[in-house]
Amino acid sequence: MPETLVECVPNFSEGRDAAKIDAIVEAVRSAGASVLHRTSDSDHNRSVVTFAAPVGVIEEAAFQAVRQAVASIDLRLHSGVHPRIGAADVVPFIPLKGVTLEDCARLAERTGRRIWDELGVPVYLYEAAALRPECRSLADIRRGNFEGLSQAVLTDPARRPDFGGPALHPSAGAVAVGARKFLIAFNVNLATPDVEIARRIARKIRFSSGGLPGIKAMGVRLASRNLAQVSMNLTDFERTPPHVAYEAVRAEAEREGVAIAGSELIGLIPQKALDLAAARYLQLEDFSSSRVLENRLAGQP
Repeated sequence: MPETLVECVPNFSEGRDAAKIDAIVEAVRSAGASVLHRTSDSDHNRSVVTFAAPVGVIEEAAFQAVRQAVASIDLRLHSGVHPRIGAADVVPFIPLKGVTLEDCARLAERTGRRIWDELGVPVYLYEAAALRPECRSLADIRRGNFEGLSQAVLTDPARRPDFGGPALHPSAGAVAVGARKFLIAFNVNLATPDVEIARRIARKIRFSSGGLPGIKAMGVRLASRNLAQVSMNLTDFERTPPHVAYEAVRAEAEREGVAIAGSELIGLIPQKALDLAAARYLQLEDFSSSRVLENRLAGQP
């Protein structure tokens, strides 16, 4: 195992053309990073690629992924239900081993500067890498989407990028590069096409509206499946694990008279989150992660 290990989970504004995502994944692999997972969704028109590598390698892999996205994705031709400001929309670095969140923030800043200097795509630094309080939240940066932000940066200094600009790149927009802790992207699909129900549920459960700690949520419609979806990011899964978020959505859906059609995981999930769910639903007494066979074989006390 390397002495340092960083995870990167960039989101790209393309979920329908597999060849474009194949090329991005190949760019990551060619830079020496280990690709752990990829997922694409046609309704969101978005792909998420998860990879990991030591510090120096992860920087190069992330940059090459952004380079490929900028060369192949045109936001002027893009539509989907997920908010986005860039072809490479968001590039977060997450500490895994031998690095801190502060190390990842410096890594994000270096990568962001290089994206502007070499690709001409403006960059916002967010979360732990943020240089300004108004850019700490990704939702605040994305307000108005590519189309609205393209106009806002020309008149509002607070909306302008940290590197480059003020005008966005005509086809690739801007990219948000940041450092954060691990999050779980978790969606619950409702057995109804009524997106207003999903939006009401999202408002009830998300932290910003007085809901559960560490939950970001929005309601969207999945046209290809004729379903509404409560799309969530769990930013602190130890306080609000996926099974708690699921039960909150299920309870609110029941009040709306709607059944759950299923749930989906975007990217990867820590073993601990599954351990918590198993212990809850099996009502296991005195359970801990040390009771999981694979954890013991891996040397966990």
